[in-house]
Amino acid sequence: MIPFRNSLPYDIVMKDVYVPECPFCGQTHVLLPIKPDEVRDLRGSVRKRAVVFPCCHTRLQLVDADGDYLLADRPLNRK
Repeated sequence: MIPFRNSLPYDIVMKDVYVPECPFCGQTHVLLPIKPDEVRDLRGSVRKRAVVFPCCHTRLQLVDADGDYLLADRPLNRK
């Protein structure tokens, strides 16, 4: 079972990946520096992907993804 506290909802719009809100600083509609292909590569893979949020420069390690959520390697703060 995926721990909900480690998950982050995301949306793909055109060829960009957005999160509705940064879990660290609270900024809304954050464009992540990854592409939809990289999100698909995370699904069920043993690969990990580091992402740096452009709003607050916090680094997060992504370990898995599904159609709605990105899974991080640590619990995320909820503002």
